[in-house]
Amino acid sequence: MAEILAESLNKQSKDMKVAYFLDSEEAPTNVMGWISTGAAMLDVAISNRPYGGLPVGRITEITGLEQSGKSLLSAHLLAETQKQGGVAVLIDTETAVSREFLDAIGVDVSKLLYVSADSVEQIFEFTETIIEKVRGASKDRLVTIVVDSVAAASTKTELQADYGKDGYATDKAIIISKAMRKITNMIGRQKITLVFTNQLRQKMNAMAFSDPWTTSGGKALAFHASVRLRLKSIGSIKAKVNGQDRVVGIKVRAQVVKNRMGPPLRAADFDIFFDSGIDSYGSWLGVMKDNSLVKQAGAWYTYIDTETGEEIKFQSKDFPSILDERDDVREQIYKKICEQTILQYKKDGVDIDSLEVDSMIPGEND
Repeated sequence: MAEILAESLNKQSKDMKVAYFLDSEEAPTNVMGWISTGAAMLDVAISNRPYGGLPVGRITEITGLEQSGKSLLSAHLLAETQKQGGVAVLIDTETAVSREFLDAIGVDVSKLLYVSADSVEQIFEFTETIIEKVRGASKDRLVTIVVDSVAAASTKTELQADYGKDGYATDKAIIISKAMRKITNMIGRQKITLVFTNQLRQKMNAMAFSDPWTTSGGKALAFHASVRLRLKSIGSIKAKVNGQDRVVGIKVRAQVVKNRMGPPLRAADFDIFFDSGIDSYGSWLGVMKDNSLVKQAGAWYTYIDTETGEEIKFQSKDFPSILDERDDVREQIYKKICEQTILQYKKDGVDIDSLEVDSMIPGEND
């Protein structure tokens, strides 16, 4: 009966196929690919699979306070898109892009399409034009569109108004809500990844037990996004530079506050260096310690190669070089980390009485 219904619905919709079975490869629910964020542990936390990342054909929102790494993480996505032979598009509302830094983290700036937008309306007009051109030229070409940022974008009405006038915040939310309804289904049928960065803002008169943070532009973006990340700086990285202690980077915690690709409310830590971007290996050692994959004695760590039985002793500062020099060890460790952190879905019933419930609201103390 289901086959008959599917055939009838597809005949009724002459322009496009609308009825599918989810085991079909052409079903629009299937993810057409993944784009690495540049942080391996964050990729696993989002996709719940090895060598994952952000989903292609979906919308992602990256939120955080100032200097938390939102724009930098987005730049890594553009670099990874180019590595896959795709088209990288940056729609900038802040006019605050460093060409030298983009080049340092691997973005080919000569092939990066940079678009300057003044208003929210322009953002979505440009996005829709890009999607239509891609649809007409090549559906198999990967495209990543980064909008940096929603918070900095105004509306046409607000741009033409006097500084003393107020009350245009709802206009922005209404425009974004309308645009998201149009855009979501459009990119779901294309190999297009749409990423928005947005600032966190503190709620006024927030209840003590609720999440004190909100984002600019209303709720539509949060509703339509398949993945929402919240970045937070959790410390600085210092090093000796010309004999003096200087801050050379920051430690960042990324919490997956919404995830339709895998389990939500997971977090991943990684390091960002001001001269080179995200250090993908920075969080591996912490995950290995949490899952007893390595032994620690003072400042020294010991990892046992399960295939050869070799004991590999190292200090934390030497760990990245070991992973770079020994591909076999890196792949073995990565496989073990994935086995420990990837959630295996269960089809059998779960004993609800054995589960512990945390009543804290996500994001309250992060």
